[in-house]
Parts: sequence; C-alpha cells; structure tokens
Amino acid sequence: MKHKLRAALLVVAMLGLGTQSPLSAAAVGKSEQQSAKKDPVKKPHGHAKSAGKKSSHGHAASTKAPRKVAGKSASGKTMAATGSKTQLAHGVSKKHIRHAALADMDPSRLALYSASALVIDQSNGQVMLEKHPDMVVPIASISKLMTAMVVLDAKPDLQEVISIGDEDVDGLKGTRSRLPVGTTMTREAAMLLALMSSENRAAHALGRHYPGGMPAFVQAMNKKAQSLGMYNSRFEEPTGLSSNNVSTAHDLARMVAAAARYPEIRSYSTTAEAKVELNGRIRDFHNTNALVRSDTWEIGVSKTGYISEAGRCLVMQARVADKPVVIVLLDSQGKMTRVGDANRIKRWMESASLVTERRRV
Repeated sequence: MKHKLRAALLVVAMLGLGTQSPLSAAAVGKSEQQSAKKDPVKKPHGHAKSAGKKSSHGHAASTKAPRKVAGKSASGKTMAATGSKTQLAHGVSKKHIRHAALADMDPSRLALYSASALVIDQSNGQVMLEKHPDMVVPIASISKLMTAMVVLDAKPDLQEVISIGDEDVDGLKGTRSRLPVGTTMTREAAMLLALMSSENRAAHALGRHYPGGMPAFVQAMNKKAQSLGMYNSRFEEPTGLSSNNVSTAHDLARMVAAAARYPEIRSYSTTAEAKVELNGRIRDFHNTNALVRSDTWEIGVSKTGYISEAGRCLVMQARVADKPVVIVLLDSQGKMTRVGDANRIKRWMESASLVTERRRV
C-alpha cells in the first residue's frame, strides 16, 4: 500500500513540472513585456516630428534696408538719418520646452515686476494676460505715440524745416537734450528722434509747430484719445514729462494698435540707430528699447517711457509665437525689469504654443 501511495505522489509531482496555472503564465508574460521595454532598441522617428516642428515662417532671417531721413542742420547742410534692424520670423522654438497650463496665465506665475501689464492677441482681441489693466497711472514718454499720430493726422509736409526754440527746453524736470536751441531739422527727422530716442525737445517742437500752436495740439491729442475709446486717458503736453499725462494698460493697448496702422510710426519707432548731422557735426542716436536690436524679437511698434512718477514703461506691437500681440508694461521698477518682463512673456507664449502644436500632432 505504501509503495502504491509513493508511486501516485511521484506521478503527480512529475505532471506538475510540465504545467503552469493561468496566474503563473500571466506573471511570466508580464515579466517578458517589462524586459522588452528595457531593451535599448531605438524606435522609429515617425512620432517625434512635433518636437522639432516649425511654423510656416521657419527661422529665416530678413534684414530691412537702411532707412534715410533727409533734413537740414543749423548750418544749412543736408542731414541724413539712417537706421537698420534685423528681424527674425519665428517658428516653434526647440528650446525652453515645458508644459504650459492655463494656470500659467496668472501673472504671479510669470513673476512680472511691472505694476500694470496687459497682453492682447490682435488676431481675435483675446486678453492673454493682465495685471491691474485698468489702473490709471502716468505714462511718461509713451505719450509720444499719440504725439506722432496727431502730427500725421494733420498731413503736414514732413520735409518742412522746424526749429528747436527756448520754449522746447524742459523747465519741468530739467532733463537734458542733445538738440541745442537753434537747431533746425525736418519735421520727419524730429519725429524720428522723438520716437526712436525719445527726444523731448523734438516732440515738443512738433506740437509747437502744429497748426494753432500748442493749445490746439493738446486739444487734438485728447480728441484723438476719445475717438480711440481711451476714456480713462488724459494728455496735457506732447512729451510725457508731465505726470498729468495718464492712461491705463487697456487704453494704451488701443493706442498702440492704432499707432501700428501708421507706416511712419512703425518705421521710426523700431529704427535701431541713426546718424544725424546737427550744427555741422554727425551725432549718433540709438533706440531706447534694446529689444529692437534683438534677432529674437519681431517688433512692429515700440516706445519706452520714464519719469519718477511713472516708473519704467514699455509698450510694443510685436509678433510672438506666430501671433500678433500688443504688450503693455507700466511702472516697472529697475532699469531692466521691463525688458525682463517682456522676455518672460515671450518665453511663456512660445512654450505654450509649442505644447499646443505637440498636442495637435
């Protein structure tokens, strides 16, 4: 009997070696799948196209031809102002890849140092980012965009020679100028220097030579603001030196969008540098916005501003992440923080655009 029982157990044991339960078979299959995943065999590249996908604009750089503005100096000699700017049409960047969520639209997530900020997508009017956009604040030399529009609306002779007089000297803030009293130049050259280098005497002279003089000019500035829907804005003079020139980020976005429709303003405000002959000497002038010299920015309209009451200000119409946008940055503390804020906004937009493109593939 014992021999029969041992034989039966031996047969059962031998049969057990050749079979597996469904559970143990599944465990083996899972182990094989995990081993396959660890196998360092490279996969086809067919599903990795989105990481390096470019927009229709690609990364081809285009360079504007030098601009020339003719005028006269006090000595009667011909004056030439030239400037050039290299622009870069942006595709989808391969760098700075990160996932951008809707929560990133919170300005605190971008660490903006401007007290008031606004970014608007011009293609659909959508507000992409805002921070105290309706706060009424002094706007300093951002005022000069309105000055240029009012001058151009009057359709004056841009080649007419105007002069810098005693009335154009800043008696409010005591700021200096590279345009001595008695300097003459064309109205076009004065507008170039006002928009590019934020020359206060040039801007004041433009208003003073307006039909009807300065009172008529200031009235025209405020009338233009009302026509643009800038209901929280007020202008007292053409330079922005007065802290009574006030507006909001929302109002200034309307003004920048309107200014972008003037070819002269687009050209002069984005000129990187100019050589101007004044009183027999060639002088170099540079744009107050360093971003116009950057190959990574495609800027259509630019203006900076600063007085102590307004802080550092910057407004731009630009193309970022293949979108036409208006960027308004007001009351930024520190010399470079407005530029830093603009770059942070640009990187955020490009990163968000890249994630969107990758999701579409």
